[in-house]
Amino acid sequence: MTVLASGRVEAVCVSGSDLLPLPDKRPNRSGIDKKPVAGRVAVHPLGLDGDVQVNKKHHGGEGQAVYAYAQEDADWWAVELGRDLPPGRFGENLRTTGLDLRDAVLGDRWRIGTALFEVTAWRTPCANFARFWGIPDLVKRFAAHGATGAYLRVLETGELGAGDAVEVVSRPDHGITVETAFRIVMTEKARLPELAPALPHLPLKDQPKLAAKIERRLAAQT
Repeated sequence: MTVLASGRVEAVCVSGSDLLPLPDKRPNRSGIDKKPVAGRVAVHPLGLDGDVQVNKKHHGGEGQAVYAYAQEDADWWAVELGRDLPPGRFGENLRTTGLDLRDAVLGDRWRIGTALFEVTAWRTPCANFARFWGIPDLVKRFAAHGATGAYLRVLETGELGAGDAVEVVSRPDHGITVETAFRIVMTEKARLPELAPALPHLPLKDQPKLAAKIERRLAAQT
């Protein structure tokens, strides 16, 4: 097996039953407050053992089963905000090191432990994230910086743990990275047709809507 790039899992985090309360919101709880867990963690088709995804409309599902965030990007934010950002503070399941997740290609396949994952999407910052950190303009700042982390689908179940290698074992040739796709959908919509080759790798629930946007953009350009 050829390994195209490799990194490491610094921590595995799940929300468990300790859910963040969201008074006057529906749903009134969030699974964003994740904490590192010790030992091996089972990887199920729709996420890690013990993890909870409350708002199923925007989080979870086959294309957002697991969320990874890089220690290198967390370090940037720690300096920017002057605060510690230990594993789990981004709502991530996997805190990684040694891989540039901004450059992860949609459709990359990662072998971690005995499980196999596919990179599917960027993370769109939301109001709950800003509320969790207590920074009102965090959504705007997070979007401007562009280090969104990467959502993963589970291709093969298994188990993983902190210290495991993250091995990129295959990569599609379209070249659309997580950050490129994020910037296109957020602020560079004239470039939407560029995302067409990466469309099959996105979460299934998001594919029809993005395909329609691409089709409309192409029609407007002709």
